[in-house]
Amino acid sequence: MDPFIQAAIDEARLGLQEGGIPIGSVIVHKGKIIGRGHNRRVQNGSVVLHGEMDALENAGRQKAGVYRECTLYTTLSPCPMCSGAILLYGIPRVIVGENQTFMGEEDLLKGRGVDVSVVQDHQCIQLMEDFIRDAPELWNEDIGE
Repeated sequence: MDPFIQAAIDEARLGLQEGGIPIGSVIVHKGKIIGRGHNRRVQNGSVVLHGEMDALENAGRQKAGVYRECTLYTTLSPCPMCSGAILLYGIPRVIVGENQTFMGEEDLLKGRGVDVSVVQDHQCIQLMEDFIRDAPELWNEDIGE
C-alpha cells in the first residue's frame, strides 16, 4: 500500500470519527507530507472545507514553485471546487483513492495537463459506500442534491 494514500485514508477515518464525512487528503512535496486534512464541513459548519481544501489550508503559504512539485492524494475524486484549487496552485499530479461512489472533475484536470491516477482502493470504496448507506442525507447535502 502506498503510504501516502494510506495517510489520506487515515485522515478520512479521522473525519468519520469526528462525525464528519470520510474524505481525506494529503499533499506531498519531495517525498514528505506538507499538508494533510479531511472534510470538516460538519465539524466546522463550513461550506468549503473538503478534504483537499483542508490539506491545502494546513499546508499553509507555500511558494508557487513548491505546489508545482507536489502530488495531491485524495480518497475520493475531487469535486469542482477542489479541482479548481488544484489548478489554481498548479499541482501537477493527483492520486485518487476511488471514483466509483463519486466522479469528480477528473476530465477537467486531465484536460488542463494534470496527471490523474485512480487506484480504486478497496478501503476508500468501503468507507464511502458505508457512509452513503448510513448517512444519505449528509452525503446528499455535501454533494448538493
